[in-house]
Amino acid sequence: MSPTILLIFLIAYFVILIVISLVTSKNASDNASFFIANRNSKWYLVAFGMIGTALSGVTFISVPGEVGAPAGNQFQYFQFVLGNAVGFVIIATVLLPLYYRMKLTSIYSYIEQRLGYYSYKTAASIFLLSRTLGSATRLYLVVIVLQRFIFDNYGIPFWLTVLISLALIWSYTFKGGLKTIIITDTLQTFFLVLSVFLTIYFICRSLDFNIPQAFETVKNSSYSKIFFLDDFLGSKFYFSKQFIGGIFVTIAMTGLDQDLMQKNLSMGTIKEAKKNMFTFTGVFVILNVFFLSVGALLYIFAAKNGIEIPLDHITGKPRTDLLFPEIALNHLGAVPAIVFMLGLTAATFATTDSALTALTTSFCVDFLGMDKADKVNATNAVKKRHTVHIFFSILMFLVILIINAMNSSSVVSLIFTIAAYTYGPLLGLYSFGLFVKKRGLKDKLVPLVCLLSPFLCYLLASNSVKLFGGYVFSVELILVNGLITLLGLLLISHKTDAQTKF
Repeated sequence: MSPTILLIFLIAYFVILIVISLVTSKNASDNASFFIANRNSKWYLVAFGMIGTALSGVTFISVPGEVGAPAGNQFQYFQFVLGNAVGFVIIATVLLPLYYRMKLTSIYSYIEQRLGYYSYKTAASIFLLSRTLGSATRLYLVVIVLQRFIFDNYGIPFWLTVLISLALIWSYTFKGGLKTIIITDTLQTFFLVLSVFLTIYFICRSLDFNIPQAFETVKNSSYSKIFFLDDFLGSKFYFSKQFIGGIFVTIAMTGLDQDLMQKNLSMGTIKEAKKNMFTFTGVFVILNVFFLSVGALLYIFAAKNGIEIPLDHITGKPRTDLLFPEIALNHLGAVPAIVFMLGLTAATFATTDSALTALTTSFCVDFLGMDKADKVNATNAVKKRHTVHIFFSILMFLVILIINAMNSSSVVSLIFTIAAYTYGPLLGLYSFGLFVKKRGLKDKLVPLVCLLSPFLCYLLASNSVKLFGGYVFSVELILVNGLITLLGLLLISHKTDAQTKF
């Protein structure tokens, strides 16, 4: 596929997003519009748009690539997805009612009211760190593809590709914020879903399969194993590890994450927010089945046509993340290549634009107190918000360069590793706030507990084979992290007669 055609398509795509931004932010450039879209979002638009935000380019490329990874991953990821679904239900029935009852703009304001000032700043700081690392990792994946298949041909260095990508995202998010994001994410999710189904069609056509034959072939292939129930101690793919990890990763990365909760809080009522979450959950599970099926079809196609997993430019080792773009852009024709680029771009930028908005919101509300700014300071507050937005764009740029230097072989595994260590303390903080009654905290010691917990988790994970008879941690490590944090909070707590409101 010609790099010039792909570049023209990319430019046209962003022109559309910028036009949408200009229209949606025309009369809505104040902070209330940027932070929570004036609390008048339509639940069905949010539910659909959240698909693109939750899936990202990692699901689009890395999950299909993992299906045929040398470790024998197959469809094991679906065990994790089933845990995700349970986590979404818990969010809808436990956390959302709390957030709506308190009329929050930043969900970390709950921690301030329940636990104290230092606990609040710690929770908000954890989010800023977690979301910056996670979103930078997701964007890194799509930039690799853009670099390899477009910008390398023009001699443009990797760092400049990253800078261009972030500048484009900033250009359509800095003014309208969440109000713009809800519309652009809806459009981008449509492109994402369309590209998944069209990709399956194009691969099936190349393999001379009709759709029923394709799914029967996938079902009977060596890639379709879902449930892994052997070797509880030594296997990272064991069902209970993936399922339990999926539940708590979802609660932490969605329910305790300002990014996705910010969209839920932009609706008028809790009833609409719950409709959004339940609808989103159903679509999320179904779409992941299709992503895994794409992965199996890619490896079947590759085996039939003698296509090897592409090698990483730096390490020279096979990189499964690059199999999908290799086949889509070089082996299926012009239209499938454009469809793939459409889906990849939509998936990844839907995640990153949302993250930049949430990071800006959290910092402005949790550290600059802009939700309390009076009308006299409104203009100055908007200027400060713009500065914060630029700052997080630059920070994400620097983090991507660091991640590129680390050169992880699979982005999906890197993301969940980051989540296990960074989101675990949030689980502990919210668990204490919600379930431990009539106990207060030595608030100034909370940051120390939240720093020690990930460190102890790292020691456990690094030595688990020796300490626990061969046990290998997977994504369930986030639960261990949360429990250690909770235990630490209990150790620095004291009895109080005060009755908690929340």
